[in-house]
Amino acid sequence: MIGNTFGLAALALGWKRSVWTWPVQFAAGLILFGAFAGHLTGSAGKQVVVMAVAVMGWIAWTRGKKEAQDGSIAVRFATWKERGLMVAAGAAGTVAVALLFKAYPSLSWDPWPDAYIFVGTIVAMYAQARGMVEFWFAWLLVDLVGVPLNFANGYAFSGFVYVIYGALVLWGMRDWWLRSRSAAPALEGAPA
Repeated sequence: MIGNTFGLAALALGWKRSVWTWPVQFAAGLILFGAFAGHLTGSAGKQVVVMAVAVMGWIAWTRGKKEAQDGSIAVRFATWKERGLMVAAGAAGTVAVALLFKAYPSLSWDPWPDAYIFVGTIVAMYAQARGMVEFWFAWLLVDLVGVPLNFANGYAFSGFVYVIYGALVLWGMRDWWLRSRSAAPALEGAPA
């Protein structure tokens, strides 16, 4: 419950484009790793990857990647090439991780959906680290599988947290979408 609460806080901080989203996400991963270690090896391993991506995002955002006028992280839409690469990596990664989970059944209780959520989380966090609006779409796609999967398998609290994630994702997506559109430079001499 504490790890999921930290995860919600990290998402809210990401919505506000605060660099603190990354250490909070790292803390969530650390707590969830401790909760899963020893009995849900695949979920614990997922948290190790989430923590590694959180470190990558933290480094990217603290190195002063292009900042918005208000001092927050600037956001943008991905290029078509970046979108294609994310979709291809997500699909290939899901197949590879699912096959790994199937080869070692102790790593996952449901290989295909678990792999989809695992890889989708990594794609979303990667896009967030790069300041791409598409990160919100990736989270929505993760939620579409995560919510019913958690409820169907008796993880009602986690399912409920995914529902809250879904609402935050919709609000965050709207905010980043509008900010990316307003970030286009005005022509000199044109009315703002």
